[in-house]
Amino acid sequence: MPEIHALQACFPRSGRLEWIGQRPERRAPLQTPESVVAIAGQGLEGDHDRARRRGTRQVTLIQAEHLAVIGALLGCASPTPEILRRNLLVSGINLLALKDRCFQIGEAVLEGTGFAHPCSRMEEVLGAGGYNAMRGHGGLTARVVRSGRIALGDDVIELGPAEGGADAEIG
Repeated sequence: MPEIHALQACFPRSGRLEWIGQRPERRAPLQTPESVVAIAGQGLEGDHDRARRRGTRQVTLIQAEHLAVIGALLGCASPTPEILRRNLLVSGINLLALKDRCFQIGEAVLEGTGFAHPCSRMEEVLGAGGYNAMRGHGGLTARVVRSGRIALGDDVIELGPAEGGADAEIG
């Protein structure tokens, strides 16, 4: 029987970047460019609080497949990604499996740092029960390890564990 580390390193395929969202200022409507530059140690260029994001929540990602689940839990159509206020919408790869792992999108390399838990604003934008509908489906937070341009349609490729082995992949 394979060890857990071998199972965690096995991804059936790469993912795909489906949507990009930037917040030019707090609570402003998201802009949806076709490409953006991810800046190491900061986040996405043009995102309102990029300069303050020196920690582990520089970029937020959400799973495209979870939009339908969130809609089903609310009893309505799937929400659009801009309502959920995440930066990147990804399909085809389990984002939660990228926690504590490095992954590449376009030219940039990111490290999955934690889960993007919903905030109370989800009640405001999704209606009653929005917070609970998002629980477990809020996505992933990440920090930018290597700067680079990312664009719609780019592959999302798992590179390895964030500590140790990933350096050989991104050096």
